[in-house]
Amino acid sequence: MIELTDNHLKVISGKVFKYGDDINTDVIFPGKYTYTINDPEDMAKHAFEDLDSEFVSKVNYGDIIVAGKNFGCGSSREQAAICLVACGIKAVIAKSFARIYFRNAINCGLAVVVCPDAVDAITNGEHIELNIVDGIIRTALNEYRFVPLSKEVYDILKAGGLISFAKLKITEA
Repeated sequence: MIELTDNHLKVISGKVFKYGDDINTDVIFPGKYTYTINDPEDMAKHAFEDLDSEFVSKVNYGDIIVAGKNFGCGSSREQAAICLVACGIKAVIAKSFARIYFRNAINCGLAVVVCPDAVDAITNGEHIELNIVDGIIRTALNEYRFVPLSKEVYDILKAGGLISFAKLKITEA
């Protein structure tokens, strides 16, 4: 997992990769690799390969996925969140998320934000800024508000995911 400092996580700034509705976990990380690839860096090589064959060659650390409704539907495999984190994706903004994917993303250290108005306005390739503490998405033309992530979720993301957060809490005890 990529561990993010407090400053780098509070305001996420990057290029947008925009996709539509119902992007399922098989599209994010093909199911055929589920039991053969365990290394996050190897998982990253296959992110979106059946939807956007150029994604892996174009994505940069700090980029952001923007998608329609029901992002992460399908099977509950966590590789669909892990591969995006390993690619350098810092956040996914969507109209809505599949419940299990939403939790898997947080557990893996991937910020997830629901903001339908922003999704409708943002274009593919655009550079945006996402402030997950204050609940603001800034585009070249506008600002969009969303419910900020809770302090608990923010702390998990800042630690790099739930396992890293738990280890941190155990060592603090």
